[in-house]
Amino acid sequence: MTAREGRLPGKFAVVTGAGSGFGEDIAKKFAEEGASVTLLDIDDAGGTRVAEEINAATPGRARFIHCDVSRRADVAAAVREIVGADRRIDAYVNNAGITHRNQPMLDVSEDWFDRIFAVNVKALYLSALELVPVFRAQGGGVVINIASTAGIRPRPGLTVYNASKAAAIGFSKSMAVEFAPDNIRVNAVCPVAGETPLLAEFMGGDTPELRAKFAGTVPLGRLSHPRDIANAVAFLASDEAAFITGVALEVDGGRCV
Repeated sequence: MTAREGRLPGKFAVVTGAGSGFGEDIAKKFAEEGASVTLLDIDDAGGTRVAEEINAATPGRARFIHCDVSRRADVAAAVREIVGADRRIDAYVNNAGITHRNQPMLDVSEDWFDRIFAVNVKALYLSALELVPVFRAQGGGVVINIASTAGIRPRPGLTVYNASKAAAIGFSKSMAVEFAPDNIRVNAVCPVAGETPLLAEFMGGDTPELRAKFAGTVPLGRLSHPRDIANAVAFLASDEAAFITGVALEVDGGRCV
């Protein structure tokens, strides 16, 4: 690897939920590291903006496709379009995620429970249905699922979200074992709460006092930044991590210690 090549020269990557937050920085980091990246999101304005910003800095590196990751038809259409254009997918990042507002578990509606599990868990299954045949045909690939420290060390008031992220971690580890013979690596990344559009929901509001309270639970004394997560994901997607599969990498400033 050289400074010019970056970690991911010539790779083709996909990032879901790439129109903001962690996904935005992951997509930008991939392009900086030499990959071509397809951004998937239901937010057309956000996805288009991020793709345009990437292409302004690294021309021709990004495209945006509208996709609801909880709908198999959308995921299948996106994968077909990407493979039709690029002939392969080297890394697929399941980053799209939603949460409920910090509140008692019994106050979370059944409809909202279903939506959280559809986006945070079912989407991992749907993407695998479409990706595994592609990866097998090309001799391997990488899946990175953005889970959360919430799935390891749950916070009060976020029980349904916590459960969905615990499921994502278990899903990742089990996929890693099942698909290792196909040279498919599957890892999870577990961020601590960070500067994303979901932060206010996690905290039950957004005030300096709430931020200080949450940051006070992190030994390194701050919330995560999107670039913290992007750096970890880029490493796991790279050939430098060729012998790493089935991990749930905590990017959390020591929160889970």
